[in-house]
Amino acid sequence: MNPIELAGLLAAPTESPVRDALRRLVPRALDALIIEALSVTEEAWRRVVVDRVAAFAAGQPGDRPMVAAYFTTAERRTTEGMRVGWSPFVAALTSTEEVPDLRHTSTTATAVPIGEAAMVKEVFADPELAAALNRLAALDPPRHEDVLRVHLPTRQVTHLTP
Repeated sequence: MNPIELAGLLAAPTESPVRDALRRLVPRALDALIIEALSVTEEAWRRVVVDRVAAFAAGQPGDRPMVAAYFTTAERRTTEGMRVGWSPFVAALTSTEEVPDLRHTSTTATAVPIGEAAMVKEVFADPELAAALNRLAALDPPRHEDVLRVHLPTRQVTHLTP
């Protein structure tokens, strides 16, 4: 079996033979598999964020390459209640290694009512970035004052808590 065939089977774990193989695993092995799958999933979404931010930074005017982008939090009203996630808008792009002063955005999350959240999805030009930020927020939930840093030269995504 080649890697593409294996990836196809793992993408549908409810299909046989993957489902049958998972049922035969002992709980300890299943726990290890869950931990590894979450880690790999989070890393894959981080790669999407870096790729989308790099494409955005490449389109910005100026002769100095951007080093890092920052995202602040947004509070969204869902059917389950209020949820803090990453705002799909770049809070700051910097061409230095210094973290910009984002204190004015770190004290309170920006509330986004349900209707406006749908509008943001329609208006926002990069749904892949928005989807990746939403998935990262689900995997590693931010608090109101947190910042997400995307460092382009190293391709690192860091969840910063002041």
